[in-house]
Amino acid sequence: MKRTILIYLALLALFGSGIFLAIKWGQRLPAPTSESAPAVGVVAPVPSGDPASFWSPLRENFKAPLSRLLLQVIVIVLATRLVGTLFARCGQPSVVGEVLAGILLGPSLLGWVWPAASGFIFPEESLGVLKLLSQVGVCLFMFVVGLELEVSHLRQKAQTAVLVSHVGILFPYFLGVVAALFLFSQYAAAGAAFTPFALFMGIALSITAFPVLAHILKERGMTRTFLGSTALTCAAVNDATAWAILAFVVAIAHASSLASTAIGLGLVVVFVALMLIVVRPQLPRWLGVGNIEAAGPQRGMIAAVLLLILTSALATELIGIHALFGAFLAGVVMPEKHEFREYLIVRLENFSSLFLLPLFFAFSGLRTQVGLLNDTTSWLVCVAIIGVATLGKLGGTMITARFTGMNWNDSFALGALMNTRGLVELVALNIGYDLGILPPRIFAMMVLMALVTTFLTGPLLNLAERAKRHAAKAALA
Repeated sequence: MKRTILIYLALLALFGSGIFLAIKWGQRLPAPTSESAPAVGVVAPVPSGDPASFWSPLRENFKAPLSRLLLQVIVIVLATRLVGTLFARCGQPSVVGEVLAGILLGPSLLGWVWPAASGFIFPEESLGVLKLLSQVGVCLFMFVVGLELEVSHLRQKAQTAVLVSHVGILFPYFLGVVAALFLFSQYAAAGAAFTPFALFMGIALSITAFPVLAHILKERGMTRTFLGSTALTCAAVNDATAWAILAFVVAIAHASSLASTAIGLGLVVVFVALMLIVVRPQLPRWLGVGNIEAAGPQRGMIAAVLLLILTSALATELIGIHALFGAFLAGVVMPEKHEFREYLIVRLENFSSLFLLPLFFAFSGLRTQVGLLNDTTSWLVCVAIIGVATLGKLGGTMITARFTGMNWNDSFALGALMNTRGLVELVALNIGYDLGILPPRIFAMMVLMALVTTFLTGPLLNLAERAKRHAAKAALA
């Protein structure tokens, strides 16, 4: 041991001395001539007597793209977790708090109260990378939505599920198109056409957030009740239909002529048929789902699933209906084996929901400029949109459910559940924003509508439960 230490110290002294002598010798070399290649990325030295000499390198390092992105991720994850946990403890879905945290990080609060900090953390030139990462998160989220949708729910062709879900789309869609008649001239983007604006207003009022609804039912222990199973079935049919409609609307919005519209819609139909008829039956064999309990093939299986997600997302992006539709469809066609789906959800949902989705919330918040609602008229329009959205979804669902034989209390509770929008609404709104169909002011109004309608779900369900208990006591009396 002593001999080893002595050899180590000798080598350390030898090479250390050699490095020191080489540096001292190099300091005597003549300076580079003007013909030498210019130095790249070298910061001019700050005089040692300058008080800023210590902090200047740190400031410069903070401006590097990677440092800026890491700072943004840290701030976003902390804010969304803090506000989301606070809302969860208040009995609200955590997604409401996470979306609100994203809005607070944007110009609606941080940019208004502390513009210097907002400009330092979220400079305009850095938002491109944040947007790309957030879109990756949305694609993974939509894949999980497709996984949790379960085609078995869609096969439950109960009268209540089919009728309620489709009226729950058609009635608010109709109200959204009618609302577009009053909003288009004053609030639509400059140069926008009425048809895509009206179609997007309709779809924005028609969506139900299936994942948030399922989470609420699970937290309240309602998943296996008649109301819970009915709500899940209705929401599954609703989401499958609404996303199909949205895909067609995006294809129409992207098209420049009738011929290109027909080609785009034809490609969508072909791709969906290919995924459902060809890919879906073969996936269990391709992925080796029968070996799910074996330790060997699992990493390869995850890699194959990720490859399918990316390929499907790329296909729909090239078709012109956005990559998230491909990711959603990849989730839908996954083998129905429960253990396999749970295996994927555990490994993908936590990563996407805890790390990537907060980036989407923040990016949506940076787009949401509540300050644009700077007059009474704008706020009245916002309140009217919230009212129309609630009337269309809650009212339409409640009346239709009562028509199919459900009592008024359960019909009202079902309407409150179907009125949940949450994150899925934000996904649709961001598509409309990216396409230039929804301008910033309408976008802000619709984001507030999504927050308010999702926030109301818990209190409305509590109201229905109290009414049910009161009716039961009255019957016993």
